Amino acid sequence: MAEAQSSEARKKDTREKIALGGLIVKAGLRYESRAVLLGLLIDARKRLNGNEVERERLTVLGAEAFSHDAS
Repeated sequence: MAEAQSSEARKKDTREKIALGGLIVKAGLRYESRAVLLGLLIDARKRLNGNEVERERLTVLGAEAFSHDAS
């Protein structure tokens, strides 16, 4: 039973990582170096820390990008 749960947890983790990688591609950052990508994400984390205005701005930007998929 524990082995099955562990396997499911690994599968879930893998699916999540693939989805997150898809966001990098969708943002047009596929060919950036890993160091640049990590730097962007660290900077974003710092900008979001308690900054609801920035969080909302980025949420709107992301939602607009996703809405282009529905077209």
